[in-house]
This record gives sequence, C-alpha cells and structure tokens, in this order.
Amino acid sequence: MNKVLSKKQLSEEVYEMVVEAPLIAKARKAGQFIIVQTDLDWGERIPLTIADADARAGTLTMVFQTVGASTHKLARKNPGDCLPAILGPLGNPTHIEKFGHVVCVGGGIGVAPLYPIVQAMKEAGNRVSVVIGARTRDLVIFEDRMREFADELTVVTDDGSYGRKALVTEPLKEYCAGEPRVDMSVAIGPPIMMKFCVKAAAETNTPIMVSLNTIMIDGTGMCGGCRVTIGGETKFVCVDGPEFDGYKVDFENMMTRMKAFRGREDQDHHKCHLDLGLPPHPAPASPAAK
Repeated sequence: MNKVLSKKQLSEEVYEMVVEAPLIAKARKAGQFIIVQTDLDWGERIPLTIADADARAGTLTMVFQTVGASTHKLARKNPGDCLPAILGPLGNPTHIEKFGHVVCVGGGIGVAPLYPIVQAMKEAGNRVSVVIGARTRDLVIFEDRMREFADELTVVTDDGSYGRKALVTEPLKEYCAGEPRVDMSVAIGPPIMMKFCVKAAAETNTPIMVSLNTIMIDGTGMCGGCRVTIGGETKFVCVDGPEFDGYKVDFENMMTRMKAFRGREDQDHHKCHLDLGLPPHPAPASPAAK
C-alpha cells in the first residue's frame, strides 16, 4: 500500500499528489512513468508520468488530469488514504547528455513530466530554454519550479490571458532559427501539439524528442494497446518508449488509435461529475499526466 501524503488542486481538473513509494523514488530517472491502481478489485491501471521524486524522503509526485472514471476516483483520495498498487519505474529514461543548447517545450499537463527532464538537462551542463503553454492563465502549471532550472522561460497562452499570446510552436521556431543554435529539443503535450512542434523543428532540421501518451493497460509490453508506428516499424510505447525521435513518429496513426475509447471516456467523465457512481470495468485510458 502506498500512502497519500499530500494533494493539491492545480486547476479545475488537474491535481498534484505526493505518495510514499521509496523503491520507485530511488530508482526512477527522468522520462519514466508508473502504473497506478486505485483499488484492487476492478480498478483500472492508470499510466502516469512521474513529475518529481525525492529519493531521501521516499516519495513520488504525480500530476494528473481527471479525464475519466478512474482519475476522478484517484482525485477523491486524500492525505492518509492509500493506493493499493503502484508499479514502476517503467519505460526507458530520457537520453541525457551535454548537448549544448536544449529547448524543452511543454503544453498543458505535459509541463509536469517535462520538469524532471529540464532538471536533468540542466544538471548535465546544458543551456536550457523552456517554453510552457496552456489554453488560459488558470491552466499554467509549474512555472516557478521551471524558473529554478531554466536559463530562459517563455510562457504562452492561447487566449493571451497570461504571458505571450501564442502557441508553443512560435517560440520554438524562434529558438531554432536564432542563436545560440539549438542542439536538441524536447516536446511533451497533446499529440497534436507534439506533431506541430516536430514540424516547427523540421524547418531548421533541429533534432527533437517527443514523449508519447498512448492508450496503455499493463505497461510491460504484453497487451499491445500502446503500439505505435515509428519509422515504419511497430513499437510499444511502454517498453520501447515513451520517448522517440519526433521525425519518425506516425502521429496520424497514433491519434486515430487514441480515439478508440473516446465515447466511453466521455460517458464516464459525465457520470463522475453527476456522482452517479463508477462502472465496474472502466475502459483503458491514455496517460492522464501528459
């Protein structure tokens, strides 16, 4: 059992939760994720990226959005409650080295899993420029934490209510076309955002890594639900990723597959808001921390 130590609501449907998980906290590296189960009977296995960890305290920080029945149930957990199962760390860590100038781009809740990557890139001796974006001011997260490690931080909002009125692709293009040149870029966020970040980086042939947030069930490569097409080959996000060369990702195929349970997710989301109870067998969900 993993005890919930703290819970904070970051926006209307985004929560930050700190839980006890000493072995995972000690072993995890930037870019990896966990599988969380809120109850042992018919509980859905939810893939969540690790937003932060404290090896000494033995704690993990998870940031998730309430998009369906299981994430709403997770959001109802309070300090002192326990989660019966957390599996991890899973997936391959981010490739960290001293590239030179690294631009890290996060959109929406994707800013949370970007945070440990920004930390690791800075600690490796890189110049790190960070771009974070959201639809509106109330949805901007982790701004202060990013400032601790970023050499430059740009905040953009779709409606211009905070920071610069722009999409994250605009400052990314400017960095890629400017000086010092960009040696590596990383993008995490909604699939459509990552797709256009790749297009922006392609204008200057800038290398770009993306972290994919596909449908996932077991997280160990057995179910095949997370399969994607990378460079014309089938890969599994949970064991081959979650990070891939952005130029090789078939985003259209990925986004089509992610719509498979959209109707059920919308139904469960509606039920939770009306407090009509939870279905006994929730449909698989995509990672709610990206």
